[in-house]
Amino acid sequence: MRSLRGRLLWSAVGAVAVVLAALTIGFNIVLEDRLETDARNVLESRAAGELSALKIERGNLVPAETPDDSVLESQIWVFQGNRALERPRASAPVDRAAASLAGGPRRTLDAHSTRLYALPVVRSGQRLGTVVSAVSLEPYTETQHTALIASVIIALAALATVAAVANRLISRALRPVSLMTSQAAEWSERDLDRRFSLGEPHDELTQLAATLDGLLDRLAATLRHEQRFSAELSHELRTPLANVIAEAQFAMRHARETDEYRAGFEQVLQSATQMNRILDTLMAAARAQLDPQRTTSDVVACARAAIDGCGALATEHGIEIQLEGASVRAAADADLVERILAPLIENACLYGRSRVLVSVRREGPQVLCTVEDDGPGVAPGEREAIFEPGRRGEPGASTATATRGAGLGLALARRLARTAAGEVDVAAGGPGGSFVVRLPAA
Repeated sequence: MRSLRGRLLWSAVGAVAVVLAALTIGFNIVLEDRLETDARNVLESRAAGELSALKIERGNLVPAETPDDSVLESQIWVFQGNRALERPRASAPVDRAAASLAGGPRRTLDAHSTRLYALPVVRSGQRLGTVVSAVSLEPYTETQHTALIASVIIALAALATVAAVANRLISRALRPVSLMTSQAAEWSERDLDRRFSLGEPHDELTQLAATLDGLLDRLAATLRHEQRFSAELSHELRTPLANVIAEAQFAMRHARETDEYRAGFEQVLQSATQMNRILDTLMAAARAQLDPQRTTSDVVACARAAIDGCGALATEHGIEIQLEGASVRAAADADLVERILAPLIENACLYGRSRVLVSVRREGPQVLCTVEDDGPGVAPGEREAIFEPGRRGEPGASTATATRGAGLGLALARRLARTAAGEVDVAAGGPGGSFVVRLPAA
């Protein structure tokens, strides 16, 4: 994609090139016309001078007496009828062309880089003869050719100079834009207090910077309000949810031994626990966005904590969870890493048949944590759709598993990973479900 500086430079150079081309063409046209006029004036003045010097004696033309060398170099022919009374030194083709003009009307004729001009000699209405003058066109052609080359060279030099000056001026004029672009590229979504700060607006660019600073202020205020609202909402809901969970657990321990009674409290406990996990995830996301300070964590320890948190779910579904990998540290908070892995492990327990494998390894500048299950896997057309809030995969939809989650776990896991400059994707290949978490290594 062509840059703004390139487009401006090409526009300026193109406009100047058109102007210079028009001036060069116009100059050469005017010069050619001027040279034609000069050649015509020379021919006419020579013929008129010779005509005024002619004498008429007894009806015959008598040329003026001149030294032989002057006659030879004068480029003048004097004809009485078709007989040459005076002839200069000239090539045979030119001499024949001059003879062809004898007795004819006033006119010009070009022959072998020489222009000839015929002027009739008339006295008292009687045609006595013809004066023919000649001039070589080579000096005029050479002058025109030299002027054309010189004008083209001057135009190209002027165009190169204009291009260099325009490039420098445009670069200086757009330097604030380049600086703003590089600054914006360095900022992240957590640099809420960074501004361009070019001072009071005094031109279009500083006015743009001031406008963008105002826009960033409004965006930062909106983002802080959203983050604060999420944190406050999560905090306010955790207390009543904790009470619901506690009461449900107490009732289950002291309830009558009836299946319906116990099943109802189990459903309450399950729903409250799920809501509590979602709120914990939301709070982790809010804390990560409000506090951009990076800490490091042991990913294996975080994975073990996430596995422990899904222990009851794994036992309920008869899933064995295995953890592989040596200790490796990621540039992310431990609680954040745990909240990224927990929805993936929970998802694997819901859709797996008997086994879930969590493996951790370092790969270059990244830490890779893979969660694999032996379930039906993810259809190729759903690899991105399942990360949308409220979407669940088709496998197992006919079972109770389909109603177990709210369809937010994978979306929240990806959101949290991106908060930590990482990513969550569906891993290609394999018979079952496979998700990979990429985090920056510490």
